[in-house]
Amino acid sequence: MRDFECRDGEMIIGGLSATEIADRYGTPVYVTDEEALRNNFRRIHKAFNKQMSTRIHYACKANSNMAILKILEQEGACIDAVSLGEVLTCLKVGYSPERIMYTGVNVSNEELEGLVEAGVHINLDSFSALRRLASISIDAPISFRVTPGIGSGHHEKVITGAKNSKFGVPIEDIVDAYREAMDLGFKPKGLHAHIGSGGLSVEPFLDLMEILLGVVSDLKDELGLKLEFLDMGGGIGIPYRPNEKPMDIEELATELTTMVKEESEVRTLAVEPGRYIVADSTVLLTRCVDVKRTSRKNFVGVDAGFNTLIRPAFYDSYHHVVIANKFGRACTERFDVVGPICESGDYLARDRVLPEPEEGDLIAVYDTGAYGFVMSSQYNSRPRCREVLVDKGEIALIRDKEDMDDIWRHQTIPARLLG
Repeated sequence: MRDFECRDGEMIIGGLSATEIADRYGTPVYVTDEEALRNNFRRIHKAFNKQMSTRIHYACKANSNMAILKILEQEGACIDAVSLGEVLTCLKVGYSPERIMYTGVNVSNEELEGLVEAGVHINLDSFSALRRLASISIDAPISFRVTPGIGSGHHEKVITGAKNSKFGVPIEDIVDAYREAMDLGFKPKGLHAHIGSGGLSVEPFLDLMEILLGVVSDLKDELGLKLEFLDMGGGIGIPYRPNEKPMDIEELATELTTMVKEESEVRTLAVEPGRYIVADSTVLLTRCVDVKRTSRKNFVGVDAGFNTLIRPAFYDSYHHVVIANKFGRACTERFDVVGPICESGDYLARDRVLPEPEEGDLIAVYDTGAYGFVMSSQYNSRPRCREVLVDKGEIALIRDKEDMDDIWRHQTIPARLLG
């Protein structure tokens, strides 16, 4: 969790006061600090590449705003994409096909055809996808996603590597998958696995790498296949709570690269951070519109709900909250921070100690750059909000807010109902 400057009782983001930003662009609004974003990418890139050649594939499902993607393209990032839409967006931003790796699940023929046309690397998830891709093109660069049988993550909904997962080829079938791919005429280049999202411990990643290296050895012994890269998919978490310790990226990079260099002939590693790069670069600013006290609970009602940030309601996730225009003031009472959606589960934070809240106060929700706007919706017919980018006192709009025309745009009332 980042520390922010306090200036005259105001929270400062990228050189600007939160109040100034909210007054100019309205609320709710996502605010991304470009310097923090670049620094996060540079930190993980340096940690790994000083040990061995490592491609940092930004997991763009975390935040696919085109300005964010362009900043990371400038930094030299590659891309982990999970849909054809993400692939096409990254190509539009300026990434070359060679910098994009697609890892999908339950992929349609239409999507496979689009991926082949785009010329990106494809991580295959099943025998079915392999066979259907073979009917389209055997020239596509491929690898397989293996289900390693171990999982890690901050919530059961984000654990991806367990034996009962919908993702990947079961480890007991993975050699057969490569054998069939080679028989069909493909030339597999690498191996991919992902155990889950939000981990802060190094050990699960080391366990995963040990499994991957075992598969590398099996492929060489049984098929004579020498892989060019290992792709240890994402999952690197961030500390969302105060005093929570961050992942030791230097230790992770050192331990993983040492294993790869000592136990295989693979000379290129790929990692897929999303949350680690973008989460703490962004805060959500939302306005207090109501303060309600009851015999059991106190509530701060704000203009952002789970239509704006769904993680607390969906994953029971913790996000730190402060009153940005009373930054640093003593906290006096406990409140739930709740939104305008007509659902009991519409909350952003529960049981938080805050300074005395008033209508008009500005609430800042930390660490919302990952799975924030990208998971927002128009539920309750509420248009989605703005996103802005700040950098050393400069500010730019990177997504305008929607209006009701955006909600109505693709709806049609049949003529027979209008008579």
